[in-house]
Amino acid sequence: MNSPDTLRIALYQCEPRPLDIAGNLARLEAQAAQAAEQGAAVLVLPEMFMTGYNIGAEAVQRLAEPADGAMAERAGAIARKRGIALCYGYPERGENGHVFNSAQLLDANGQPLLNYRKRQLFGVLDREQFSEGDALEQVAQLAGWSVGLQICYDIEFPEGTRRLAQAGAELVLVPTANMAGFEFVAQVTVRARAWESACFVAYANFTGKENGLAYCGLSSVNGPSGSRIEGSAANEELMLTTVNRPELTKSRRENPYLTDLRTESRSESS
Repeated sequence: MNSPDTLRIALYQCEPRPLDIAGNLARLEAQAAQAAEQGAAVLVLPEMFMTGYNIGAEAVQRLAEPADGAMAERAGAIARKRGIALCYGYPERGENGHVFNSAQLLDANGQPLLNYRKRQLFGVLDREQFSEGDALEQVAQLAGWSVGLQICYDIEFPEGTRRLAQAGAELVLVPTANMAGFEFVAQVTVRARAWESACFVAYANFTGKENGLAYCGLSSVNGPSGSRIEGSAANEELMLTTVNRPELTKSRRENPYLTDLRTESRSESS
């Protein structure tokens, strides 16, 4: 089902299970098995999927692990067992005790491809729980596709997605915890990022409620031509779709945003 020109993507939209790492790993394995059976090459899960997002600074500090910690080891074993790449959100304990809102991409052999720390922290909620990531955007190869990562609020700033596209990204995976009241972002902004940066954007959100937050669902896969598959606002669901390189090639040929972009001033270019 997957080929050099196609990639089957699964998104798991679900309610968060705060503080239940074991339960979330069990859900991850069940969804990975189902997605793999349906031909998916990669499964994308929401922001901070492993622990829950709105869990407070004390819990984040207590549950945070390094990128190669126990959560990653278990996720790697699931990836190997099911033969599917995984992209999931988790609290990462980094240098000097700093904790980051991170997303990790493992290949189908359970090997780490990318570990990304959220750069754009959202309000007090993020800033009280996490340190700001400052690494430059990176791209990795997944099943013959160039892939980059962002997390939730990052996608609302066009610069990050564009830098990934300029670095060669054909697909951007976005674990998300977007709240009710911001449906516009889920339905319009994400689609615009795919169009203006000429890449596919896969956006996996929570639904339901968590400690006073209500999530808006509306997970989606958005194409550079304006194509879009969108999930519901309220339902837990495993969404699957196939992206294809001919759409990407055609869109980049017909939409010259990336090649026409000018960042220098007239004086610099003269």
